[in-house]
Amino acid sequence: MIFTILYSVVLPIFVLIAVGSILQRVFQLDLYTLAKINFYCITPAAVFMSLYHSDMSAQLLGSVIFFYALYVLILYLLGSATSKIMGYTKGKKAAFNNSIMLDNSGNYGLPINDLVFKGDPLAASMQALIMSLQSLLTFTYGVISIQGSKLNGNYRTVIIGFLKMPVPYALLLGLLMHAFAIPLPVILSQPLTYAQQSMVAIALITLGAQIVKYPLRLYRKDIYLSMTLRLFAGPAIGLLLIYVLDIHGIPAQALLIASAMPTGVNTSILAEEYRNEPDFAAQTVLVSTLVNVFTITAVIALSHHL
Repeated sequence: MIFTILYSVVLPIFVLIAVGSILQRVFQLDLYTLAKINFYCITPAAVFMSLYHSDMSAQLLGSVIFFYALYVLILYLLGSATSKIMGYTKGKKAAFNNSIMLDNSGNYGLPINDLVFKGDPLAASMQALIMSLQSLLTFTYGVISIQGSKLNGNYRTVIIGFLKMPVPYALLLGLLMHAFAIPLPVILSQPLTYAQQSMVAIALITLGAQIVKYPLRLYRKDIYLSMTLRLFAGPAIGLLLIYVLDIHGIPAQALLIASAMPTGVNTSILAEEYRNEPDFAAQTVLVSTLVNVFTITAVIALSHHL
């Protein structure tokens, strides 16, 4: 089973990531434009279509949101305790917590979900919901934690950044149109479908291009601490919560896999933008993504027993 998962799910993902890395090395791609296409077009379309065609009940929706809230709270407490033990500064603590709380549930998690569950609407809608919640966390806690005292009580930047995010609007619209069975005309459904179908390739090529620009450094203890909490403690917490909340079947499998994602590229983007431990943030993205080849394979195999 491990070999089958590695060959049919994980390696195809990393082939496209490798393609993105090679293209970046050869052509120096415009990462800003690629990121904008992903963020403002392809990802919202994928989120909307996943939730519009969702089989998720209101009860399951509540369970997923409750699961995610507990999940990030436990990670925050673990990160804060580790930062205190290691004597990190306030800025380093913010970067460290972001590296374990902000994962790559979008341009990595959605493709993994799509390959594992073969486009199952329920699994896809759950991953889309997790990605949306992750986006909310990124542009609220993620920004506030890094800026810290720089905000001086002025949260206008955070509020504006949150309101500019397209994913929450796509999430809400998809849920409402699904709940009220509002038909989607072909003139809209077909372009949205094309955008959704392009998501896997574009997202992974973009990820490959983003991570290759960072030089790899393997001597920093803090990177390994972050990776351990993100790739090992994360799935362990997810599994515990699945049992505690009594979640079964595809929802349980999807949540466990979602809890095993590597550190998100947004961690590095925020660190660079606010000049807060950018090298550390970049390294956690790169190292956790590489090691995730092995950890996500094991987690997918484990998920089949739920």
